[in-house]
Amino acid sequence: METWTVTRVLRDRNAGLYLSAVVVSGFGSSALWLVSGIWVKDLTGSDGLAALCVFALWAPTLIGPALGTLADRTRRRPLLIGMNLLLAALLPTLFAVDAPARLWILFGVLLVYGATGVVHDAAESALIASAVDKSLLGDFNGLRMTANEGMKLLAPLAGAALYAVYGGARVALLDALTFVLAAGLCALLRVSETKPPQAPTGWRTQTAEGARFLWSHARLRPLVLTAGTTMLFAGLNGATVYAVAEGLGHPPTYVGVLYAVQGAGSVAIGLAAGPLLRRLGERRFAGYGIALSALAVTARALPYDAVALASAAAVGIGLPCVLIAALTAVQRETPAALLGRTTATANTLMFAPNAVGLAVGAGLVELVDHQVLLAVLGLARLVTVLPLLRPQPSRANT
Repeated sequence: METWTVTRVLRDRNAGLYLSAVVVSGFGSSALWLVSGIWVKDLTGSDGLAALCVFALWAPTLIGPALGTLADRTRRRPLLIGMNLLLAALLPTLFAVDAPARLWILFGVLLVYGATGVVHDAAESALIASAVDKSLLGDFNGLRMTANEGMKLLAPLAGAALYAVYGGARVALLDALTFVLAAGLCALLRVSETKPPQAPTGWRTQTAEGARFLWSHARLRPLVLTAGTTMLFAGLNGATVYAVAEGLGHPPTYVGVLYAVQGAGSVAIGLAAGPLLRRLGERRFAGYGIALSALAVTARALPYDAVALASAAAVGIGLPCVLIAALTAVQRETPAALLGRTTATANTLMFAPNAVGLAVGAGLVELVDHQVLLAVLGLARLVTVLPLLRPQPSRANT
């Protein structure tokens, strides 16, 4: 029966098309995400500046609720197509980045990349919630995680190899092509959408409505806050990845291997997420994932290749659990008219701490030995389980 539910999701035309778009664009995004850090590291020699590339991608989540309101003010399929085409047109500007003095272009593109991603994710969540049966949302979100994170099995290695031969600009061009293909796949989606009615209130008031709904919801609030705390620690840990590679005696491109192994872990948990969510419930599923990732980060302090690879796989398994649980709960519990804003608000609360963690971690890794930092972060990460230990309210009380 559990296998049948996954098959049922995959046989749905819209779900299949959208998952294909996730695979295509995810390949290019994963490659550029890794290569941008390697690119900056090679140009400047700085671990901190390399980590700031990922910070630039996550920073727009700080204004996510305002950006996500756009997904409730327009039809979502055309919006998804437009976001993909915008990035396809923007990425070729990275051919101008050939010296440290021009790195501002790269960071600027990454900021826009992150901002369009916020809008894209809000529109996607709202569109999928109306196209997929609510009982199968956990399965779909797990498969989406598998499709997206599965690209880390191929894209980082392919991107690092392409970078080594042709440079970062060619990787950006590849990413642009994947967004063109993703736009075409989104255009094939069969959805019936009417233009949202003219909003009677201003942008600020509409944005606040999503935040108020999320904060007042007794079942959603602890899950989203726990995910945010988890991602804060994930950012702090992520800033150490180049130092880990260097400590093991490997070049920066070894980071691609670590991310590929982490992607394998995420593929595995994505396939199992739907059945596990039904069996464990959202809180226990999230809590077990947090505990596993905390132990993995602590183990990464040990200077052994085998431990680093096993830790990467365990983080890949553990980290997505709380994100899948929180997103699925938001989609199930939120009215359709509010879903774009509420999803964007939830994403801000979950992912903005990751940007903060990356920024703080980029400074800490220059000041503190990365092994000490990892040991402390792994143990402290267990505090993110605390909100899940409180009694869970019934649906009647939400």
